[in-house]
Amino acid sequence: MAGGMGSRLGTWAVLVLCWTTALTCAVPVGPGGPGPGPKPGKPEKPLVRKEWRTLSTPEKRSYITAVKCLLAKPSQTTPFNTTGTFSRYDDLVYTHIQQTFQMHYTGHFLAWHRYFTAVYESLLRDECGYTGAQPYWDWTLDAVSPAAYVASPVFDPVTGFGGNGPWVETAPDDPFNVPGRTGGGCVSDGPFAGADDLVHLGPGDSVAYNPQCLRRDLSPSFASRWLSLDQTRLTLSQGDFGWFSRVVEGMPSFDASGIHGGGHYGVGGRWGQMGDLYASPCDPIFFLHHANLDRVWWSWQKMDLKKRLTDISGPIELMDYGNEKTGNVTLAFPVSMGGPTTAADVTVGDLMDIKACGKGGKGVLCYDYDRVYTL
Repeated sequence: MAGGMGSRLGTWAVLVLCWTTALTCAVPVGPGGPGPGPKPGKPEKPLVRKEWRTLSTPEKRSYITAVKCLLAKPSQTTPFNTTGTFSRYDDLVYTHIQQTFQMHYTGHFLAWHRYFTAVYESLLRDECGYTGAQPYWDWTLDAVSPAAYVASPVFDPVTGFGGNGPWVETAPDDPFNVPGRTGGGCVSDGPFAGADDLVHLGPGDSVAYNPQCLRRDLSPSFASRWLSLDQTRLTLSQGDFGWFSRVVEGMPSFDASGIHGGGHYGVGGRWGQMGDLYASPCDPIFFLHHANLDRVWWSWQKMDLKKRLTDISGPIELMDYGNEKTGNVTLAFPVSMGGPTTAADVTVGDLMDIKACGKGGKGVLCYDYDRVYTL
């Protein structure tokens, strides 16, 4: 396998190292184009996102087929040097890699990923014929125990995304070992197994062509801790957006992960792409995880919707919670997916209401959830 595991430094924990050494990433910018939002001639009726296990088998099959379509469609990223963007799916991974240090541990983290997931949903529908909405994974239903987590319908080899990879040994003192990890190799079953070139980018911030299999390193005990209903309710109990967002993201530590890191580490562990700070979207489960994180945010917003449609704060720069470098994110803060996705540039304010499509035809987002969390 190109780019051996020993060279990998792409886990979430490495954020501390990269931050303290002031590494930065170039952000591709551009005017964008078609993307989420009302389309000419289409009714302004929100799509309804549903939990993966509630979809029928044909609906699940249709979604997986659309994902494979994006994996096969030619990239629209402008080629340069040895770039590994070969597919439309790669375009999204490339965008995430390039903007990693601009949108994690910031005030616009949730808004950026809300838009990123909506852009993905639009590509599935507009370019691959998918007629449904982006499903979400309610991990609180599976995080009741390690055994229940492994048995999640998301990991089903026939009607899901496949499960774990075989065990990969690591040094006991490896600081990036996720507690309770159980795999690390190429996924052994499911719709994405058996392909040595399914993933083209990473590990880490590399965008050079590097053919890899899809790897998972499930950590059921870690997931049971950080994806539990209790942890989700703790997140929802925060009184303002600043604290809500910080509890969602937690800190770059296995001991303070939050529900965001819980999903990434719980699936990706040490060696899986989901545990890679930069290239985590390489695993299609990424989008089900982030759809549920968005659902948590929408659930929190709906608890006081009038107020929370405008409640935004948090640092512009990574972990600058004391505002020592810059100020807080505001509703006017710009959000760009870059040129390859063809999505229009927007502001945080444009992304606060997921059901804005009915407001005079000017809304960016046009979806809802079949159910929300309550305290």
